[in-house]
Amino acid sequence: MQALIQRVAQAAVTVEGRTAGRIGAGLLVLLCAERGDDAATADRLLAKLLKLRIFGDEAGKMNRSVQDVGGDLMIVSQFTLAADTSGGNRPSFTAAAPPDEGRRLYEHFVARARAAHPRVATGEFGADMQVMLVNDGPVTIPLRMVAER
Repeated sequence: MQALIQRVAQAAVTVEGRTAGRIGAGLLVLLCAERGDDAATADRLLAKLLKLRIFGDEAGKMNRSVQDVGGDLMIVSQFTLAADTSGGNRPSFTAAAPPDEGRRLYEHFVARARAAHPRVATGEFGADMQVMLVNDGPVTIPLRMVAER
């Protein structure tokens, strides 16, 4: 399972002209379930994400987590993170989990995030979304957890 984490001043997701989710300062999480991922993988990724120290302290050093600063979370499904571009000009997405499994893992991740963090917004799984954000820093961090075998 992988995620692209962006520290944001604000972010919003629209679907068919309506706002599906909106946050203030916090993290925008683009999330991709891959073949072989399971709930334990999602749980480990979420634990890492919530403790990732990418917010500034009094000295401006990245030393605080989203939980430390009381920031918001926006979780958006994005299977294209699994893109393989090694074979030509058209990306292959065969590494992404099948849609039903991807939805199950995305919903699991969101439910666990809501249980662990007070403010969580989302996009809509499988929808054509427009994601607007103000990247703070900019800070963009890739995270990847591999299923334990």
